[in-house]
Amino acid sequence: MAWRGLHLTQPARLALADGQIVVRQEAGEVRLALEDLAWLVLDTPQVSLTGALIAGCMEAGVVVVSTDARHTPNGMMLPFHTHHRQAGVARLQVAAGEAVKKRLWQRIVRAKIGNQAAALAACGRGAAPLRAMAALVAPGDPENVEARAAREYWKLLFAGFTRENGGDLRNMLLNYGYAVVRAVVARALVAHGLMPSLGLHHDNAANGFNLADDLVEPFRPFVDRAVWQLTGEGRRREGEPSLEERRQLATIPLAGVQQGQERVSLLVAAEQSAASLVRALDGGGAAALALPVLAAPEEA
Repeated sequence: MAWRGLHLTQPARLALADGQIVVRQEAGEVRLALEDLAWLVLDTPQVSLTGALIAGCMEAGVVVVSTDARHTPNGMMLPFHTHHRQAGVARLQVAAGEAVKKRLWQRIVRAKIGNQAAALAACGRGAAPLRAMAALVAPGDPENVEARAAREYWKLLFAGFTRENGGDLRNMLLNYGYAVVRAVVARALVAHGLMPSLGLHHDNAANGFNLADDLVEPFRPFVDRAVWQLTGEGRRREGEPSLEERRQLATIPLAGVQQGQERVSLLVAAEQSAASLVRALDGGGAAALALPVLAAPEEA
């Protein structure tokens, strides 16, 4: 099972040899078993990849993330669907009724708000208002409690902050971390035969990752907490993400999370959530959907 990622920030030439990814740089050569890799972040334009390596990454289920000139993730490459029940799982997605999708979205939003409350508690902020809001989420969230909770959440977590301010370093860091987590969630969905374009709540015809954008929501607070720590308890700072900050965020999939009775990595939690979503669509209902829990200090 894949358990690690690779984050490249220096010029490199990548190739495939004997089932290994070969990384050649000025300092020398490193080889890693391709089967151990789950994600690859190309955080520099000075990287070249052979066609054989790209094909090998797709066969091994490695998601490849690219970045732009400002080191902002701007794309990802996923393998074609290769799950043994691909057609059957696709039929489950297409056949899912609105009532089921609304109950699943309710569970996702409640988990997200619960994790936001735990993130606030971990950062020494008041979490009680969000905990109360989580209980108000109805199937489909018709009252848009998610947005109301978000307004309260950002106000408490970061001073003088709005998600719309693209020049705020905190937003740049959040977007970087979110892109990495979204990639591993999309990877997990494909690995379990799900079509990431068919969402439960998100339904943008131009978005090939609607389902990933649904399932990623409870994972976002793990990134938020990391950014709060990286920015010195959420302080605003000018400039762009540093190399060390990007490296830290590229390892987010290795962060520990609570999934049911287990303590697992975020990467494993994404895979378990995707598998549980298939079970939920296959008659298990919303209660079958397993989502990660961010432990508050008193729960750690």
